[in-house]
Amino acid sequence: MSDLNRGIMKFKGADSPKAVTISTVLLLGSIAALIIWALQAAYAIN
Repeated sequence: MSDLNRGIMKFKGADSPKAVTISTVLLLGSIAALIIWALQAAYAIN
C-alpha cells in the first residue's frame, strides 16, 4: 500500500497516474483562475 492510499483519498487507485494528473490539473487550474480573478478585481484589467 502506498502512502497516498492512507490519507483523504482512501480508495483503490488513488495513486494512479490518471488520478494524480486529474487532481493536479484541477488544482493548478483553480489556482490560476483565482490569481487571474484577483488581478482583474484589483487592477481593473479589461
